[in-house]
Amino acid sequence: MSIDKHEQLINILNLKSGARVLEIAIGKGEFIIRLAEKYGVTGTGVDISKYFISIAKKKLETRNAGANLEFIQMNGADYQPEKLGTFDLAACIGASWIFKGHKGTLKFLASMVVPGGLIVAGEPYWKKEPEEEYLKFSNQTREEFGTYHGNVVVGENMGLKLLYIMASNMDDWDMYEGLQWNAAGKFALEHPDDNDLEEIQSKSEKSKIEYLRWGRDCLGWAIYIFRKPLTG
Repeated sequence: MSIDKHEQLINILNLKSGARVLEIAIGKGEFIIRLAEKYGVTGTGVDISKYFISIAKKKLETRNAGANLEFIQMNGADYQPEKLGTFDLAACIGASWIFKGHKGTLKFLASMVVPGGLIVAGEPYWKKEPEEEYLKFSNQTREEFGTYHGNVVVGENMGLKLLYIMASNMDDWDMYEGLQWNAAGKFALEHPDDNDLEEIQSKSEKSKIEYLRWGRDCLGWAIYIFRKPLTG
């Protein structure tokens, strides 16, 4: 997702000042920190990586030290607040495997927000039927992802109301994949004797084949914004 689209997403959410936010799998914390910068949100960010949590904390200290955000290092699937249904927004952008898929992710996020609260989920989708060779090469199954519309239906069947979809385009995908290949190549030049170099290069080359031969035309990515109903 480009920086411009990320900013558009932040603006579309249009949160009230002091809104309470939960994000699962925060990575380096960019999304929740930007929400704090724009809206003054409070809340919690969770990630299983000590490395990412450390970066997120340092980033927050540098950019918005007074923000009332808590970062917790743990498996997001194990997170439980003192009371369910207290957040104004709950998000999990690109880590639905934590909850065994898109449906499980939406169910978890919905349980975390107040009636009328927002749910933000980033999820891949099949742009066309994947070839068996692609599935085998990438170690995926057809059932692992839905379609662009199918991901909406999953939420609607749970009683959630779709508000917006923001999908990546080819440029977004090319940059996402290309930066990883570039980083792997740079690492190889700077650390030719690293013990993990062979594995890093092998994974990088495999990702190139997977993306260029099949994934670029077959797999899409979108962020879905739903609202939890006020009643029911």
